[in-house]
Amino acid sequence: PGTEAPAEMHFYFPAFRALCMAENATHNLHNLITLRGALVRDPHAWSGYLTEAIDTFADRTDVVFASHHWPTWGRDRIVEYLSLQRDLYAYLHDQTLRQLNQGFTGIEIAENFAMPPALERAWHAHGYYGSVNHNVKAVYQRYMGWFDGNPARLWPHPPEQAGPRYVAAMGGIDRVVALAREAFDSGDFRWAATLLDHAVFTDQNNEGARRLYADALEQLGYGSECATWRNFFLSGATELRSGNFGTPVSTTAPTMLSQLTPEQMFDILALSVNGPRAWDLDLAVDVTFADLDVNYRLTLRNGVLVYRQRPAEPATAGATVTLAAKMRLLAAAMGDFDSPGLEVGGDAGLLQALMSVLDRPDPNFNIITP
Repeated sequence: PGTEAPAEMHFYFPAFRALCMAENATHNLHNLITLRGALVRDPHAWSGYLTEAIDTFADRTDVVFASHHWPTWGRDRIVEYLSLQRDLYAYLHDQTLRQLNQGFTGIEIAENFAMPPALERAWHAHGYYGSVNHNVKAVYQRYMGWFDGNPARLWPHPPEQAGPRYVAAMGGIDRVVALAREAFDSGDFRWAATLLDHAVFTDQNNEGARRLYADALEQLGYGSECATWRNFFLSGATELRSGNFGTPVSTTAPTMLSQLTPEQMFDILALSVNGPRAWDLDLAVDVTFADLDVNYRLTLRNGVLVYRQRPAEPATAGATVTLAAKMRLLAAAMGDFDSPGLEVGGDAGLLQALMSVLDRPDPNFNIITP
C-alpha cells in the first residue's frame, strides 16, 4: 500500500512459484507523479516494499511479472531485476532530499540529476513512462510543496496577465517571435517554447507565434524518451495548429458510476458546488436511498455542502428526497426531476435550488492557449 497506488499489493502463487509485483516493478521507470495529475507517490515506501519482496519471495520464485509487463525468469535474474528497480526509486528519493537539504530547488535538482552507471545501463530503469526529471520534482513536491522559497515566485501573475508584461518588456510580440526563431534555429527548443508561451498568451491569434510554437513543441516531442512527455508536447502542437481537440475518453460510464458509494456521490456533488453562486443559500435536505436502506442529511451553507448519515427517523429538513436507486441521485444532479425513482416531499424548491448551483466539469479545456 502507498506505493504506485494507495491500495496495491504483491502476491505470490506457490503452485507456480510465481510472484506478481503489481505495478511496483515494471520494465521502465514508473511515475512518482503522473503528468495527468495525482497525489505524489512515496518512493521511500516503494523501495522498501521491493526489498521486502526480495527477502520474502526470491528464494522460492522462478518467475516474476507485473500487471502490464512481461515476465522475468530465473532466480538470479529476478533478484538483479528487483534490486535494480529498488535502487532506482531509493536513489531518486535519497539523492533528491540530499540536494534539497543543500538548498537546491526541485527544478535545479532535476536539471542536473545523474543516475548511477548501473541504472543507466539497465534499460528497464529508463524513463519510458515516468522520467527522472519529473520524478525528482515529484519528490521535492512531496516534501516541500509547490513553493521553492523564492518570494518572487510566491505571488506571480497568472499567464494571461504575465504574458503581455513579458512581451512588452521584450519589445513587442514581433520581437519575441524573432527571438524565439533564433532560439529554435540554434536548437534551444525549450527556450523557444518559453518565449512563445508568453507570445500566445498575449495574442492567441498570432499565427506566426502559434506555428513556431507548434514546431518547437514537435521537436521537443520527437526528442523525448518519455512517452508521456512526448504525448504532451505533441498534444500541445496539435492544439496550436488545429484547435482544441477535446478529450476522447469518458470516465462517466454507468457501470463505473454504479460502483460509487452514497458518500462518494455526495463528495462529487460537494466539489461541484459553485461557491459564489451558493453563498446566500442556507438549506437542508434529507435523502433516503431506498435500495440501500440508508438515510442522510445534506446541508448547504456558505457554499459548502456537508452530508451526514442519520438514523431512520422522521425527516425534519425542509425537503425530503427518496431515491429508488442510488444512481437516481446523479440523474437529479443533471436536472432530471421528473423520471421515475425520485420522490420529493416538503419544499421541492430546496432540492432544485441545491441542484441549480452545481457546475458540470469541462473535460475539454484548453491545454496550451488561454
